[in-house]
Amino acid sequence: MKRKYLPLLLMLTSGAVTCIITFIRKYTLLEKLVSLFAVMLIFFLLGSVLKWTLDYFEGQNEKRRLEEGDVIEKENEEAEDGRNPAQEEEASGQNET
Repeated sequence: MKRKYLPLLLMLTSGAVTCIITFIRKYTLLEKLVSLFAVMLIFFLLGSVLKWTLDYFEGQNEKRRLEEGDVIEKENEEAEDGRNPAQEEEASGQNET
């Protein structure tokens, strides 16, 4: 599901539930409209916060995947060159003494 529609889906679902409940309890027309507006506004804001949070975590996960991918690619390049990073460190440590 696309996250773009998440706030709208939450808002419309809560609006439908509110309409049904206010109809069953026989609210006046003004009470129905005020409660419907308030509920839809609240759930739209909650949906927007939820969408922003999910997008934020997805961005962090994507950033982490790219960083891990760079490390793996560097290790693969060094292995293809016939160099081992651990052996290079030992060799450079022996050359210094």
